[in-house]
Amino acid sequence: MGNDFTFFSLAYRNLKRKYLRTLILVAAIWLFVSVLVFAASFVQRVNASIRITTDRLGADLIVVPKGSRGAAEDVLLENKVKSFYMDKDVVLQKLKAIDGIDKMTYQTYLVSLGGLCCDVPDTVVVAFNQDTDFVIRPWLQKSFGRKLKKGEALVGNESAFNIDIGLVDVDSMLFGNAFKMVGVLDKTGTGLDTAMFIDEGNIADIIRKGKSSIKPDQISIVFLKVKKGADIFKVYSDIQNSVIEVDAVARKDIGKGLIQTLRDINRIFMVTITLASLLSVFLVWAVFSAIANERAREIGIMRAIGARQSHIVRIFLLEVLIIGLTGSILGAASGTALSLLLAKGFTILRSLSNNLSVAERLTIAALCFLAGTGICITGALFPIQRMKKMEPLSAMKEG
Repeated sequence: MGNDFTFFSLAYRNLKRKYLRTLILVAAIWLFVSVLVFAASFVQRVNASIRITTDRLGADLIVVPKGSRGAAEDVLLENKVKSFYMDKDVVLQKLKAIDGIDKMTYQTYLVSLGGLCCDVPDTVVVAFNQDTDFVIRPWLQKSFGRKLKKGEALVGNESAFNIDIGLVDVDSMLFGNAFKMVGVLDKTGTGLDTAMFIDEGNIADIIRKGKSSIKPDQISIVFLKVKKGADIFKVYSDIQNSVIEVDAVARKDIGKGLIQTLRDINRIFMVTITLASLLSVFLVWAVFSAIANERAREIGIMRAIGARQSHIVRIFLLEVLIIGLTGSILGAASGTALSLLLAKGFTILRSLSNNLSVAERLTIAALCFLAGTGICITGALFPIQRMKKMEPLSAMKEG
């Protein structure tokens, strides 16, 4: 029974007969699908993180002191420690007079210098208004259930890791004042992952200690939500025209330079994938064209003893499928493993706010598996068509 003739057994024996060539083809598809899975995983994470990062800022517009847009983006997106201030009463009063604004909340960024005033790594301490806040609370890993008291702080995801607190109470010194860490935020992929958050009521004590450059009634940034149906561009224009002390930035424009860089990286990956796909198609075409020439006599004999065109196609298509399926399975598995391992080695991937779910990884692996097999079949179609049309006598003479 083990020696029964089947189309599959014949195709397998043909591939085994030239095992080195078969291994090269399998390896080519393997490498191609591995690169495809890794690139697709990277692109998916970047695109999702761009969307999540801007959405998680929780505002349609942000308002910062004149000339401080770059500094604000450094804090919000790139984990850089900077401070910038504007007069709270003047700015808020003018913003309240602008039609179309539904909600507003503000934050004050206090620069913490490691080793100078604090027992925590370099970070930005964010003082926020708990009564109006709609930016910080959605990030809490667990519902806090009450307002922060004086001397209490929430910490960003990376700050929690740095000072190893989890959700236990730990005292740290900030600007000469002791603070108890009572909550941790989810990873946001923004600069606020390294920040610490306190109620604005603590600012008076910080000023009194004299260890910060901030003055009374100063804030750093205002987050705005526009009313439903309002024209964001009009609200933006009204702010720019009537509040000369500030710069307004639309949510879609926050970190525009960084986002454009990530999109350019995505395009590079897409070009690379396209070229690799074409190379794989040409490689399979070239190899199976050589196989067709090499086995012309064999095909002629098969046709002479009664094999139909469909039999020839089936045998060679099975050979292509064995190569494509084997290479694609190996590529999907190794590409997924590669995307998991290398994600820890690239700063840009470590800083992204989201990771791919199991379902997303399985979907990417399945699509790339189909792409690898499809490219293998596409490359072999023309040689297979030529083989099936060979006349028995001319094929034997050609061989």
